[in-house]
Amino acid sequence: MPGLISPATLEQIRAASDIVEVIGGYLPLKRAGANFVALCPFHKEKSPSFNVHPSRQIFHCFGCHKGGDVFTFVKEYENIGFLDAVRRLAERANIVLAFEQSDAEQQSRHIKDRLLEVHEQICRRWQNALANEAAGQLAREYLARRGVSAEAVKLFRLGAAPEAWDDTVNWAKAKGHDLALVEQGGLILRKEETGNYYDRFRGRLMFPISDEQGRVIGFSGRVLRGDEKTAKYVNSPETPIFTKSKIFFGLDKSKRAVLDAGFAIVCEGQLDLIACFMAGVQNIVAPQGTALTADHARILKRYVDEVVLCFDSDEAGQNAAVRSLDHLLASGVAVRVAVVPAPHDPDSFIREQGGEAFRALIGKAEGFFDYYLTRLCRLHDTATDKGRLAVLREIGAAVLKTANAVLADSVAQKAALRLGVSPDAVRLEFRKLSRTGQPSAPGEEPPDTAAGEAAPGAQELWLLRLLFLNDEFPHWLAANLDLDWVRHPRVRQIMSQRLAAVASENWPGVAAFVAGCGDDATRELVSAVTVEDRPIPYPARQLQDVVQTLRNQFLDRQLAALIQRASQPETGEAERLALLRQQQEVRRLKLQPLTPPADTAASPF
Repeated sequence: MPGLISPATLEQIRAASDIVEVIGGYLPLKRAGANFVALCPFHKEKSPSFNVHPSRQIFHCFGCHKGGDVFTFVKEYENIGFLDAVRRLAERANIVLAFEQSDAEQQSRHIKDRLLEVHEQICRRWQNALANEAAGQLAREYLARRGVSAEAVKLFRLGAAPEAWDDTVNWAKAKGHDLALVEQGGLILRKEETGNYYDRFRGRLMFPISDEQGRVIGFSGRVLRGDEKTAKYVNSPETPIFTKSKIFFGLDKSKRAVLDAGFAIVCEGQLDLIACFMAGVQNIVAPQGTALTADHARILKRYVDEVVLCFDSDEAGQNAAVRSLDHLLASGVAVRVAVVPAPHDPDSFIREQGGEAFRALIGKAEGFFDYYLTRLCRLHDTATDKGRLAVLREIGAAVLKTANAVLADSVAQKAALRLGVSPDAVRLEFRKLSRTGQPSAPGEEPPDTAAGEAAPGAQELWLLRLLFLNDEFPHWLAANLDLDWVRHPRVRQIMSQRLAAVASENWPGVAAFVAGCGDDATRELVSAVTVEDRPIPYPARQLQDVVQTLRNQFLDRQLAALIQRASQPETGEAERLALLRQQQEVRRLKLQPLTPPADTAASPF
């Protein structure tokens, strides 16, 4: 994390960011008793189970179990990192983040801020040229021919760069921008022989490229005159604010739709994406060009577990789909492929067939290996031994990258059926490929998968709820509760952290405690028990009863173990007598009452 944010600064931002106001800016909240409720933004539901607790400044959904403080909500809803969530809330509260940065880091941040300002301003300049100037006439005619609506032009902030060598140079001078900085942003170029500057983008339809926060960081310009010597598209070069391999066109507008749909459609170009988006298919992104990188795959994995590739129907597009597999598999994303009928691309298909037909095409997208097997059988003559071996080698090399034995067996059976050979023979060929050095899985080692964790019992859930009910109960628990009595490891961890705050006399409050939980499962458990707004009658008595029950259950387990040991044939007489004495001591401990906590008139609100 660049720089440092002190706990005091985080607490200042949290205090200035009322969770009801922040979440209310994203969702329509309704009052329900002491809480506010809404339909959960993190899963589909018909009745609201998403709760916001104003006095504790936390949220929790009882449907999908997401929960946390205001930083967690912004981080999860916007699908950004913690530092970016802090920045957004700090900007909202007009709090300046004083990072402890080196001079070089401060200078880098300054340059990036200035480049963002320049890109925003030139984007507006080109928007105006498209809308109002004669220089935008060719671009307006082109967009009309392609069926791009005025609404789409406005939403995606399309523009037109005039057909001149110095329009952007003169604009930058008039705005007082340093030309060296504008060159660093990739908007102009410098002739080495003369030192004079000239425009990079000339006579082109301009597509602004934005980061996930919607800030303009680069451009892609499409040529409007049919000059064969001119590149069809010119893109911004790598700059301090633009890295081509880490940016998707359109993600700033489609990220909520991607999350809601549960999968992302990856198409090839800007006009394809705009056509799909305006036709109502909005869970779509486009890399800059057809090459989908490892960084792109990791970005997609942050949002979804499944991707549908929908590249052009020509060979270049289909080859790009195949090349995308390695990076997507390495990131753990499932892959399907939708093939647009030739000679269409998604844009022309939608213009001819409509948005619903395209949605149906996406719905019928094949799993990658079904698609790839069909493609290989078309590319190779499967009536010959040479062709069949080529298909087996290529499909085998691809499926082995998944390190999934079940999938490999399924593909082996399908390949055998298509090639007219036995499944055993195909499996044998796959094993040969594995032994000859084909990697079992690309990328990093897969994370360990542990068995699902059992939910805490009712008594321990009550204990957690009572723990956070008021500030007096933890002090009583510190004196009367043995953590060995708590069986569920996550509950025991939470209890330990809260009781440690008693010992250190450093209790930050529920919201900060939730934020400090080390993992999502712990955070969700704490938010679930603390956001509950039903009043608890006689809470002090219930706390005593719960702790005494947990203690007695622990003693019963000890007693059962002592009885079992005493009943073993190999247990000697002296040991048996000692075990009987221990049993008596355990029974005596069970009869001892606990000192009741102070009967405060605590309320869960």
